[in-house]
Order: sequence, then structure tokens, then C-alpha cells
Amino acid sequence: MARKTSRSIRYADLNADDNAQTRRLIDAGSRLADEVARLFPPEPDMADRHYWLEAMINHVPDYIYAKDTAGRFLIANEATVADNGLESLRDLVGKTDFDLHPHEFAQAVADTERRVLETGEPIFGIEERAIVTKGRDRWLMTSKVPLRSKSGGIIGIVGISRDISDRKAAERLLEGQARLLEMIAKGRPLGEFFHELVLLIEALLPGIKASILLLSEDGGHLLHGAAPSLDADYCAAIHGVEIGPAAGSCGTAAWCGEQVIVSDVFADPLWEEYAPLLRPSGLRSCWSTPILSRERNVLGTFALYAQEVGAPSEQQQELIAMAAHLAGIAIERKRAEDRIGFMAHHDALTGLPNRVLFEEQVAGMLEEIRERDQWAVLAFLDLDDFKLINDSLGHATGDELLKVVAGRMRGAVRRSDSVVRVGGDEFIILLNGLPKERDVVLSRLEDIRAAIAMPVQLQGRSLQVNCSMGVACFPNQGTTAGELLANADMAMYRAKELGRNNIQVFTEAMAARAHEKLQSQEELREALAREEFLLHFQPQMSLETGRIFAAEALLRWQHPVRGIISPAAFIPLAEETGLIVPIGDWVLRAACRQLKAWQDAGLPPLIVSVNVSARQFRERNWAARVAAVLEETGLEARYLELELTESLIMQDVPGAIATMHALEAIGVHLAIDDFGTGYSSLSALKRFPVRRLKIDRSFVTDIPDDADDMAITSAIISLAQKLGLRVIAEGVETKAQVEFLKESGCDEIQGYFFSQPLSGEDFEALLSSSGRDVRERP
Repeated sequence: MARKTSRSIRYADLNADDNAQTRRLIDAGSRLADEVARLFPPEPDMADRHYWLEAMINHVPDYIYAKDTAGRFLIANEATVADNGLESLRDLVGKTDFDLHPHEFAQAVADTERRVLETGEPIFGIEERAIVTKGRDRWLMTSKVPLRSKSGGIIGIVGISRDISDRKAAERLLEGQARLLEMIAKGRPLGEFFHELVLLIEALLPGIKASILLLSEDGGHLLHGAAPSLDADYCAAIHGVEIGPAAGSCGTAAWCGEQVIVSDVFADPLWEEYAPLLRPSGLRSCWSTPILSRERNVLGTFALYAQEVGAPSEQQQELIAMAAHLAGIAIERKRAEDRIGFMAHHDALTGLPNRVLFEEQVAGMLEEIRERDQWAVLAFLDLDDFKLINDSLGHATGDELLKVVAGRMRGAVRRSDSVVRVGGDEFIILLNGLPKERDVVLSRLEDIRAAIAMPVQLQGRSLQVNCSMGVACFPNQGTTAGELLANADMAMYRAKELGRNNIQVFTEAMAARAHEKLQSQEELREALAREEFLLHFQPQMSLETGRIFAAEALLRWQHPVRGIISPAAFIPLAEETGLIVPIGDWVLRAACRQLKAWQDAGLPPLIVSVNVSARQFRERNWAARVAAVLEETGLEARYLELELTESLIMQDVPGAIATMHALEAIGVHLAIDDFGTGYSSLSALKRFPVRRLKIDRSFVTDIPDDADDMAITSAIISLAQKLGLRVIAEGVETKAQVEFLKESGCDEIQGYFFSQPLSGEDFEALLSSSGRDVRERP
């Protein structure tokens, strides 16, 4: 068994939770001392034993020492002696930390050791800043245990300290990186992030000063980002420096996109123009690395400055690469946030503020002039016939035109004014703070309108676009942004109604009309829900037989207060609001149901003719909806005729022909209503699967007094005959008109000459009295 001498150190009272690393070191030392004692017995080889023990602790790089209860060194290894600035152990023995180090540091050590001596409890794994720095920030992990006599009394302390500076630096780097990434994630200001990044690198590299410069938007200059430790005058002097092949470390790195290491700024030609700026700081070397985006585009530079001549170490290069990478992430994140923020508040095509930004800012703008004796003028404008340009020249040309118009509007207003794109070809202009003079306001707006109307050269052709503009003035015609927008919008639509290409200022009469229109729209919705509509039927007579062969279903509104309302009074509103689609579906269903009821009652078979609106005809799968109505009502398709206007068909000839063929396949008859007024193409007419042309009443009214109308009517009849189509003239009211039409070859007539539109009951009575041998139309 190994013998333990009086010099052996025993720690039988170590706790199970004590620092394992330090405990293993102490235990290993004890075991080694025992082994030395076994190999070299104390009686004959005491000197050898002391030699080996001393050699052992002197080869350990950690600090190992023992002190008495007064804090005086009793023994220490060479590392402890040397790092305390002494040459030999005898220079250290008997001294305290107060003899060797500043009082504040020595007191902190003494307080820790006093706690061990008083409690008898060891302390393991204390992390403390080293008193001896060796030129850099050093950290130690220290463990201290009581030194006991053979009787167990505490006679001092034993301490072991290990240099953990590298580990602490790695921990600080990881913590710093996590903190910086958190700042990026939370969208902290870029300047704040750069400042934190620079301080982290400088803390890890004592004596080094760091700098971040950002590449300007024009890509030709470097702008100050962060350099908290560099001289402010130097930072100001290089702010805005032009990049180039010989522009110092940073300007050159940004220019070539590669790292530039200058070991001595006073000897390198790259620094010829800039070295004098750095001389007062005492810095000698500068190593700059470009900050790159994911696409390898230069965003800025990260640089380190050192007081010694030289190049960066491997550790410094790693930190430089890390810092440049994090800076790149932060810059790209900020730019992405800026782009998102810009897109959220600006129009992507023109770059103008959008309505969201306008509504956020307009309240403050109006508040600023509320106390002034001035107006804020809000103009709502819409480009006239812009859809025609889009449809004929393509959306790319339309987009270019919008950008040109936006630029002209910006150029025609002051900086204090606002130009906003609402969407499509609609814009808002807010003129802020104008004299309360109508002529001045209109003059300014006419200048803007004239700028918009100037010719534009696009795709090798000259284009010109006008605008309709509605105006409302704050506070006279609206005290909030919402009121101003609504009133200017009403005025703009009034400008459209008056022929476009003009300016209209909001009036109370416009508001009254708008209110009346809104009320009529709501009444129209309620009429549809309450089934206040009804049908009248106007007979259509064959000139050959003199008998009724068909009836046109005509819509009426049975208003609970105003009585029967003509369709001319509400159909335009129904078209505008889209209510014409459900109303048209009701008409189709009601007409088919009525005709089927007459058939079931044994009345002679006839055709029912139903007008189709453009909105209905453009509905998806409209032919299938017609087929569904026929199936629902039980009416055979051959008894239904749909009247389509020329203008409806000519809006989209290929699409119209496809829908017409789908209807023809069902078995429904088709007719062109108001023929001669829609400027239809004769080449297209021959492709339409129609059975009948309906001559518009405007050509019939003045027959036989107007020779031109007679000539046009005769030509339509002749054209129809050559195309194999039947012809019906509407609006026939006199015998002279009937005679002319009959002589011209017209097949059928409709109008007051034969009968006015009749209720369902009256039409049934008329049909019954006309005989049961009414012939079905061929």
C-alpha cells in the first residue's frame, strides 16, 4: 500500500457535486504523489521524492498554489510565479495578493478565500477575470479548498486556476451572434445592429478597431455605417468616399468585391490619398472585406484597424468573415423590409403612394391647414378610354402610358402636394394649401390636365389620353378625407356623364342625385326580393296572314307608391349595378312560365321573344342557364326567341358567336334587335346564327315623310332577304308605314298600329278572340 507522508494532500471531505474536473486533477496529484512515495521511499530517497513532486506541478500550465490563513503564499508552481511577474518561488513565498496586484483585485481574491477559511467549504469552478492579462482579456476557472493539518484544522487554502479565455471568447461569440440574430429577427434599426456588431468584434480582439461602411444607392460611394472606436473626424472625412481601384482598403474592396489587406497604410499606394487622415490615430494596418449579398453583390465593407503593422491572424480572419456575413444578412433583411414597407404603401407600377398611405397621411395634412385661411383641393381623376388603349395595344403599352402619366402629374404639382394611384387608371391629387379662389384652383387643375393630355410616343406611335376630373375642396365640400373622396368621386362621374375630358367641381345637386340614385338602387333590390316586377306582352303580327305569331315580353315595375314604372326609368340603373342579371333571369323564367301556361290552357302556340342584356350574355355558361330555365318551366326551346342587340354582339364577336351557337344547339331562336343602330360588320353578320332582324323604330317613325329612313329600311329588308333572314319592324303606328313595309317585303310588324303592350290577362283575351287558327311562325 502506498504510504502517505506529512506532505501528502488529502481531501476526504469533497462533496459529490464538486467540480469534477478540478477534483480529478487534485486526486490525480495525490495518486501521483503516493506513487512517487512508493517508488522512492522517504527514508532513503526523500530528496528525489520532492524533486518529482515539484517537477510534476511545474509542468502543469494551470496555476497551483497554497496560502496560509493570512493569504501569504506558501508554495506555487512556476506558472503562478511567472505570471505574477517574479523570477523564483522564493520571491513569491510570504507575499500576498495585496503585495502583487492593485487593491481592488486583491480584495476580491481575499474575500473569496476568507469565505473558504471561515466555512471550511470548498469552492469549485469560479469564473473570474484574470488579474494578469498578458495583453489580452483573460478568464480563469478557479477552485479553492481548505488546507488542513493532520489534526483536521484549517491552516490555509489550496487553489488551482485554469485559463479558460478561449472558451469564454467562444461563449461570448456565440452569445453575441445569438443577440445579433435576434436583433435582425426583431427588425432593430440597422445602425443599432452595426454598433453592436462592431463592439462584439472589438471585445473579442482587444486593441483592434472595427468599421462598417455601406455602399450608396448609386453604387459609387461608401457611406458611414458604424465605427464607435474610430476618430469622428476620420469617419466624417471618409463618409461618401468614391470607390475605385486605389481608394484605400475599403474603397478598393468595394470596387473589386474582394478582401483587401493593407499591412502598412503609410507604405501602400492604395492609401496614398487617405493615409494622412489616419496618422493622428496611430493606426498602421487596415484589413477590409466586402459585405456581399446572396447574389454576391457588394453591399458595403467591414474593416479592422490595428496599431501594429501586419496581416490578420487566422482567428481574426474567422471573425472578419463572420461579421461580414452577419452584416450582409442584416442589410438584406432591412432592404427586404423596406421593399415590403414601400410596396405596402406605394403602387408597384408607378411608384406613387397608394390609397393606404394617402389615408394614413391625409388626416394630418388636413389638420395642418385647418387653422389657415386656405383650401386643400382633392381631385379624383380617371383616364378617358384607357381600356381601349389596353385592349388595342396591350397591357404592356397601357402600363408604360400609366407610368408616363404618373410622372407628368408628379412634375405638375409641388412637393407639398400628393399624387396617389388608387388603382387601374384612377388617381387622386391633393393640392395642399391653395388660396380660396375658384379660378386659381381650376387654373392649377387645368395645368395638370393639360400635362396629362400631351402626346406620348409609345411603340413608335403617338398617343394622347385625356382625363375626367372631379374636385372637392376642404373644408367647404368635405371636412374629412372620406367626405372629400366621396364628393370628388361623384364630381368625376358627373364629368364622365358630360362627355368626359372636363373638370367638374362638387355641388350639393350632385349629392342629391347620388342619394336619389342610391335610394333607387336599394328600391330596385327590394323590388326583386318582393317580386314587384311583372310582364306585359306586345303582339307581333305577320303581314302575310294578318295574325299574331309571337309576343315580345316587356318588363314593368309595379312600384307600391309610384305605380307602373317603365323599364326606361330603371333598366340603365340595373345595368350599372349588375342587378340586370338577376332581373333578366326573372324575366326569362316568367316569360317561359307564362307561355307554357297559355299552351296548357289550349291557346294557339306562339313564340315568346325575350330581350337579353349585355351583362346577361357575358355570364359564364349562360346557354346552360337558358336550358335550365326551359327544363324548369317545361317549355320547348323552339317557342323561345332571344333578342340580342348589335352593340352587345360587337363587343366580343368571337365570344358572341360561340354563345349564339350554344343557344342554337339548344333549339332557341335568335334575333338581332335594333338593327341598323349598332354599326355591325356585314362580314360578321353572315356568321351569326340568327333567324330574324328587327328594324329599329328610329327608322320607321318618320316613314313615309323621310326619304332617307325609307331608303335605309328598304336596304335592311333587302339585305335580310338575301341572307335568308326574316324581318320585323318595330314601332309601327300608321297604316302608311304598314303599306310601305309590306311593299318593301317586310315579313312582320310590331307596334301600336296593331296593339300596345298588354298585361298577361289582356294578351290572353286578345289571343283567344283572334281565332284558334293562328299559324305558327315559320
